[in-house]
Amino acid sequence: MCGLGWRGDMEAVPARARAYVACVAVAALLCLLPLPAVRTPWWALALLAALSAGCEQAAARWRFAGTFYPVLLAGAFLLPPPAAALVALPGALLSPVERRPRGLRRLWRAAQLAVSVWAAARVHGAMGGPDAVESSDFPYALAPAGVAVLVFCLVLSLLDGGILALAERIPVRRSWRGLFLRSLAPVAVHGLAGLMMAVLWRSPYGPVAALLVLLPMCVSGWVFAQYHRERAAHQATIRALVQAVDIKDEYTRGHSERVGQASMMIARELGMDDARIEVLRFAGILHDVGKLGVPTRLLRKDGPLTPEERRVIELHPEYGHEMVRGISFLGEARAAVLHHHERLDGSGYPYGLRGGQIPESARVVAVADAFDAMTSTRSYRRARPVGTALEELERCAGSQFDPRMVTALVRALSRHGWHPAVTADEADEVDEAGVPHPRPTSAGRPGVRR
Repeated sequence: MCGLGWRGDMEAVPARARAYVACVAVAALLCLLPLPAVRTPWWALALLAALSAGCEQAAARWRFAGTFYPVLLAGAFLLPPPAAALVALPGALLSPVERRPRGLRRLWRAAQLAVSVWAAARVHGAMGGPDAVESSDFPYALAPAGVAVLVFCLVLSLLDGGILALAERIPVRRSWRGLFLRSLAPVAVHGLAGLMMAVLWRSPYGPVAALLVLLPMCVSGWVFAQYHRERAAHQATIRALVQAVDIKDEYTRGHSERVGQASMMIARELGMDDARIEVLRFAGILHDVGKLGVPTRLLRKDGPLTPEERRVIELHPEYGHEMVRGISFLGEARAAVLHHHERLDGSGYPYGLRGGQIPESARVVAVADAFDAMTSTRSYRRARPVGTALEELERCAGSQFDPRMVTALVRALSRHGWHPAVTADEADEVDEAGVPHPRPTSAGRPGVRR
């Protein structure tokens, strides 16, 4: 939320997007205009504004995505609409912004939040919410609070969709798609915490008890931020390894990512849980990392490989396993790196495992790897059509490939399709019609290099 999809630099922000931000800022000012005439508990407003600003600073330090909404929604449940809108301004205007134009982004964030909180407070007040909060009238207090949260989320989504359409030039029919539904669940949780804060604030225990509600929210936010930081580190590790393989074996550039995608499709079709699907995606992406230990001249050789050269290349699964053995988060992906060239009939390598001796993750990656190798144009042969590749997989099912994995891939492709990307050598030779013509080389080269 809060325009996170808006990525333009200072020079790139269109005039119409700047005008849109100015209009929202004017709307925020109009929301604040009645403030001098409204009976406002200024000490409560100041405390909530300071608390909101502190939470924003902590969220930025933890690199927690989004805005910390419980305090803003507590303000909507406790204060008149103009005062509630003012709670959002200090945190939004003082929060750090990484992308340019920083001033315009802060103005946008402050205006968007002020208008959204004002709308939520207005609806909450119209439904008698403040009286329900004052008297701790449950479950009636849930109704106006729930509607206020819906309005808050809806206004945020509407404003976000507008800035995406104008600043990012996303088509209008797509700019709002999914924004409301994606944000509703987290905003609802924050709204419940805000309601608890408001009720405790009005209770005999006062604001100190209300602040205790933030403790579990802050802990969960910190844990969430740590998880995302660790996940980002994992992704960076994998990206660095894959980039190294692509540089060394440039004619299969993009192959690793496509094998990861196909492995994920197979895993989903088999009904695996999300965590395991992610691990199998890692397995597909890293299956050829051992090529870093293979001489480059062999990977790029145009002619047939000699038996000795083939034996050298067949060491790449063991090299790869040694490279990733110490990366604990990969889990069973490490076994897939080691065994993705095993065959069900025992004629594969490096250990000649048979049938169920081959780890399931390796059987998934083996099918994904072979499929992408057949449907991608290489320097030594043209790509096969998807249908032809699937027929070949089905022909080899039971001897080379696990029939379950082949069937799962066929079903997944029948639903989602496949869009193979051309790889490095094709880019050099393309005719006027855009059809790639890879340079002629010796046919029948062993498939071990896929």
